[in-house]
Amino acid sequence: MWVMNSRLMETSLVRDVILKTVKHTMFEQFCAGETTEEAGECVRKIHDAGLRGMLVYAVEHTGDNTGCDRNLEGFLRCVEFSKSLPPSSVSFLIAKITAICPIGLLRRVSDLLRWQYKDPSFNLPWKLHTLPIFSTSSPLYHTLQKPPPLTPEEELDLELAHRRLQKLCQKCVQESVPLLIDAEYTSLQPAIDYFTYSSAIKHNQDGNPIVYGTVQAYLKDAKERLFMASKAAEKLGVPMGFKLVRGAYMSSETESASSLGYDSPIHNSIDETHACYNDCAGFLLERIANGNDAVVFATHNIDSGKLAACRARNLGIQKGNRRLEFAQLYGMSEALSFGLRNAGFQVSKYLPYGPVDMVMPYLLRRAEENRGLLSTSNIDRVLMWKELKRRIKSLEFGK
Repeated sequence: MWVMNSRLMETSLVRDVILKTVKHTMFEQFCAGETTEEAGECVRKIHDAGLRGMLVYAVEHTGDNTGCDRNLEGFLRCVEFSKSLPPSSVSFLIAKITAICPIGLLRRVSDLLRWQYKDPSFNLPWKLHTLPIFSTSSPLYHTLQKPPPLTPEEELDLELAHRRLQKLCQKCVQESVPLLIDAEYTSLQPAIDYFTYSSAIKHNQDGNPIVYGTVQAYLKDAKERLFMASKAAEKLGVPMGFKLVRGAYMSSETESASSLGYDSPIHNSIDETHACYNDCAGFLLERIANGNDAVVFATHNIDSGKLAACRARNLGIQKGNRRLEFAQLYGMSEALSFGLRNAGFQVSKYLPYGPVDMVMPYLLRRAEENRGLLSTSNIDRVLMWKELKRRIKSLEFGK
């Protein structure tokens, strides 16, 4: 991280050496390639091993409409390319709203949505029909004063961002590739949920969830917001899909809340986060058993994976049910991925791809935000060492 963020990257020759070194180490371990075609080869490889691929065109945090338009074209090419891959080998297209809507505008929209929750009489003329975004325990401290309404220019930018998302959703519907919207910081998440839920209402039809949102179980309000959104969607006859994660912004969320004099929106202990994750998982599995909703359990926690698998079996959810998916990062938690696959469940790997200089900052942010994730690789190392010794012994005995 220090090298990639240092001034060394400003020197052309040194930069080339660093990027080449990174490409043949970290990049090849955790990324699917630099081009869509290389990502496709990676999808075929893991498909042959019984896994599926979540294609992640690794762009985010865009500041202007030109960059957003360019990113949209990249997402559309990704969906189009998925047609050339083996059937069902691509489980999802992953996208961040920050890639197709300027981040400053997302912050403004989040402020306005928070203020309307505080004051329901506050009018937002541009607001589309959506699902509940806040609960009584949601963090509202990011917006302490009444924000000014969107300017005409901002409203136009919001409309352009909405059109980009609709174009992407329509392409995903056309090619039957579900679109999974990743989560962000709590300062931006209201706008992310607004975009996600308003699009889901429009495109999730006939019992087929195409647009999935993300629930971060490390947040104190996660369970209540999930329950509210799911129940509201059911009343509207909208099938919802959710990705359930623990969360990746622990340090920054706690620091942000503390700087404003508020308690962290994150659970006070890891055990509380585990409990919230498992409670949300149980709720969603019951919904699936009753013919509602769909879920992606994105977890590197073996206990959570086992518990969800056992609950699915006890609820009578058939193995291979298209509404239930497990997911882990490419290059990590292989024991969990293949264990779940061998148990008959659908399992995907998260496959970020793009030029090294574009993808590595994306990965470094993930690593910096969630350093604890690396500790889960200990089990894989132990198991791989055990298997290596077994193979060496088998060669010795085979002489």
